[in-house]
Parts: sequence; C-alpha cells; structure tokens
Amino acid sequence: MKILILNSGSSSIKFQLIDMPSEKVIGKGLIEKIGLPDASITVKNSKDQKEVIRLNIPNHSKGIEFLLSVITDEKLNIINNLEELSAVGHRIVHGGQAFSKSVLVNDDVMHGIEACVELAPLHNPANIKGIQAIEAAIPNIPQVAVFDTAFHHTIPEDRAVYALPIEYYKKYGLRKYGFHGTSHQYITLRAKEIYGDDRTSKIITCHLGNGSSLAAILDGKSVETSMGFSPTDGLMMGTRCGAIDPSTIPFIADHEHLEISDLSDLINKKSGLLGISGVSSDYRDVASAAKKGNKDAELALNMFHYDVKKYIGTYMATLGGVDSIIFTGGIGENAKVARKIICSGLEAFGIEIDDAKNDAVMGIEADISTDSSKVRICVIPTDEEVMIARDTFSIVTEAKK
Repeated sequence: MKILILNSGSSSIKFQLIDMPSEKVIGKGLIEKIGLPDASITVKNSKDQKEVIRLNIPNHSKGIEFLLSVITDEKLNIINNLEELSAVGHRIVHGGQAFSKSVLVNDDVMHGIEACVELAPLHNPANIKGIQAIEAAIPNIPQVAVFDTAFHHTIPEDRAVYALPIEYYKKYGLRKYGFHGTSHQYITLRAKEIYGDDRTSKIITCHLGNGSSLAAILDGKSVETSMGFSPTDGLMMGTRCGAIDPSTIPFIADHEHLEISDLSDLINKKSGLLGISGVSSDYRDVASAAKKGNKDAELALNMFHYDVKKYIGTYMATLGGVDSIIFTGGIGENAKVARKIICSGLEAFGIEIDDAKNDAVMGIEADISTDSSKVRICVIPTDEEVMIARDTFSIVTEAKK
C-alpha cells in the first residue's frame, strides 16, 4: 500500500511517499515559499535522484497539484500514476480534547479539527488546507488525521490542568496538551523494538531541536511532557522562551508598551537561543559563536543544557526512577557535546555516558552509556512520517474489512 504523508505548514508542505507495510520510502520532498514569487518543489526518489523545480505556487491547492504531478513524473520513477496511491496521512498539530488517537477523516472530523484552530492558529489552518487540497485533487481517497497531541492524552488530569480558575478549563479546554507526540511515540516504540523489555518501562525521551520537548513514558504511555497548552512552554528553544514567570509578561507589556500580538511574537519568535545569544536560533551557530568567545552565546547554551537536565531530574521523580534516557531530534541526534553536558553531574543517579561512544554517534541509533551505567543512554533518530504511515495503514486497512 503506497501512502502519501503530508505535513502542511503555513507556507510549506513536507511530503513522503511510503510503501507499507515494508515502510520503504520511495519518494520525499518539500514545497517551500507558497504564495511567494520564488516558490519551489524539491523532490527525491528512492535512489536519491533529486529534482528542484522553481515555479509559481500561489496556494496549497496548487502546491498539492504540482506535488502530485512531480511524483508521477516518468524521470523520477516514484509512482506511475495516482491510482497507485491508497491513502494520505496528515500531520495535524492540535487535536484538542476531542482526538486521543488518529482517525479517518470525515465531515465530523473536519469540524473537530476546525474547532481546534483557536488552540493552534498558526498550524491547524494549514493542516486543514492540506486535507482540502487532496480532496480536490484526488476525490474519495482515504485520508487519515494523525495528531501531535494525541499521544499525551494519557497524562493524568491532575498534571494537565493549570492552577487557574477551573472554569477556564471547563469552558475553553485550557490545559496542558503537549506536542511532538508522534515523535515521542515513535521513539518509545522503536526503543521497545531494539531492546525488548530490557530497561524500557521507565523512559525519558528528549526531542531536542529548534522546537524541543521532553516526555516521561511509563510502560509505553506518556505521563508527563514539557510543552503545555502551546508549544511555547517547557524548555527554552530556538526562538521560544519556554517556561517563565507569567508575571514577566504584563511587566514587559507595561514597560515596552506592547500589544498582545507583540507579546506573542516576543515569546515565540524572538526569545530562546536567539533572544539570549543575539546570534541565531540554530544551536550550531550559537555553539560556534560561543567557541569564538561570545559570552551571550555561551550563556544561551548553558541555559539550554541546564533546562534539559532539570526536566530529566523532574521526570525521574515523576516516574520513580528511569531505565533509559533517549536523545532524538536535530540537536539530540547530532550534538555530542550537548548530550555529554546534559548527562554530566547525573552520575549519582546511575547515569553515565561513555565519551568515546558518544563522540562516535551522529544521526544513528546507538547506546552511548558506559557498561556500568545503571541507566541506558541512547540515541534514536526520530521518524514521524513512518509513525503517521503506520497509523494511516492500520486505520485504512481496518476500514476496508
């Protein structure tokens, strides 16, 4: 079964074509700068043959139309025609309280996703456009919605509700939802595949990238995560501030004469590594600047590393210990210095990283703990697209029975 996976952003569409159940990627790519004059489609086939096409892509519908023409292009040899596609799986950022698992898209589901727009105004509208564009281009093909928030629905209510008047929770669903759920779920399942039952009961997954979050996983279920009502909460990130004293917001608004929209930009786009370093939101650029003596960049790195370590300690308490700590995401998979610094000082808790093993790992699956470490420390590259493909395959197969 050939499944098209779509991750629709406000001005971009990431896509993969995955053959299930083998999970073989037969094509992938990215549409960038939708609505701008320099829009483009980049696509690769299974042999890494790459094609970059620059053209006018005024909207998502046109982007999907071009995407479908590219993956059926004879030169790339991805698929021969659209009849080979069996289903489309969509990453949907926010499912609110309504969706605790992936679902087959129908009118009721679309209404539910639309109802969550106010919870994710930057993401859900683009996700909706992706579904609508496919419906227009390939009518009646099964589509599945896979929600970033779904995996975290198992977090107990007393950890998810904020200590605000309860009416806001009951009226507006104002609570912790958590994000990166598809990634945390994939990592959890992959760890079980690699290691079996050995040290996979109590896991802390560290998805570290431009957007970062940790999750505490108990027997395969999320029981706590660092992102909250929005992806801004928790760790400091590339441009997001993470958890801060709420009273700083009205203080800044008063002194800087900022509107609500300005404050949203401040905490989401101007803070984090970028805001502290003044250099970049990219961890690699900040690390490079710190090596050259930039003290603000050094401060930004120290803050980020400490934040991750702090949450690891918190989640050890939540889980009553930890069996494995797993690093993933762009930073988690590739920044060996970050992994070493984050784990240093935790030896008293049985967390011992092997420097030689750690130094040799970049973007591959590996155990980087010492032989004597009581806690397994490992790197597992995430694969959210495969997770979406699995859910899509399972749901569509079941619907055909």
